[in-house]
Amino acid sequence: MSELATTPQDLDLDAAMDRYRVELTGYCYRMLGSSFDAEDAVQDAYIRAWRSYEKFEGRSSLRSWLYRIATNVCLDLLKAGGKRARPMDLTAPQHQASAVLNERSEVTWLEPVPDGRVLPQTADPAEMALAKESVRLAFVAALQHLPAKQRAVLILREVLAWKADEVAELLETTVASVNSALQRARATMAGSRVRETESADPLDADQAKLLEQYLSAFEAYDITRLATLLHEDAVLSMPPYDLWIQGIPDIAAWHLNQGIGCQGSRLIPTTANGMPAFGQYRPREDGTPGHVPWALQVLEVSDGKIVGLNAFLDTARWFPLFGLPEQLDEAHEVQ
Repeated sequence: MSELATTPQDLDLDAAMDRYRVELTGYCYRMLGSSFDAEDAVQDAYIRAWRSYEKFEGRSSLRSWLYRIATNVCLDLLKAGGKRARPMDLTAPQHQASAVLNERSEVTWLEPVPDGRVLPQTADPAEMALAKESVRLAFVAALQHLPAKQRAVLILREVLAWKADEVAELLETTVASVNSALQRARATMAGSRVRETESADPLDADQAKLLEQYLSAFEAYDITRLATLLHEDAVLSMPPYDLWIQGIPDIAAWHLNQGIGCQGSRLIPTTANGMPAFGQYRPREDGTPGHVPWALQVLEVSDGKIVGLNAFLDTARWFPLFGLPEQLDEAHEVQ
């Protein structure tokens, strides 16, 4: 939080605000659970900052002022309600034999986000590890259960390490109120039992080996081998469908039955939410050469096993955001 107050006379506002774009987008993403809404919120905050800049007298740092504006934007958006969810928040797990793909158009789904959009570069490994932990799908999903102001307090205090008096000033409340909100938020998060998972960048040797084995097994569609990489209570989900399946037998059976169309897929590595991810391309249905987008797979890994397979199927939204090719042609096949 330490930063000298900046005066209008010596400030290039565009350049100064751009220094904070990634960290503000990360903050708004944690608040809103949507990569697109987060970027829109930051843009709205910057427009508000421009319009009201003449009122900014340098009494606080530019960073603090921008966080205050971004917080107000997020709180305004959250007043409409409709928290974002994962399939696991809505239904009980299904068994493969009776599993049905049910799309819920009324549900606002939790969205994945590219690491580069929300994770500022830092030389401090501990700081980077905390940042990655705080954008994990499970953590951001748990945040959705908090009232909006509790959510802001928890993120500012626990993730961004703001002091209680700084948060109180930002939210225009008292330190006692901030501490009370933080205590309640911690209790709610503890009740959510957020599962520990491992970040993907940089990969350690064991993680790299696990991902190589997963890529090899999936592209060969060797489901027996793939099953050995899964934790015994691993979860498969596929937004925008509310279906989720838990456990090795059901996940393996799904891939060999309802999911058999994924046979012959190709995977392109990327990262999302601080975790390993792949762009999945299935063979063209007409049998012509090449592969077309099918899913953004975001993997959750813990203790050397895959504990979550999250397949986000709206590839028209996700592949451009992650810079993934529109299709894989024969040149990609050779590579």
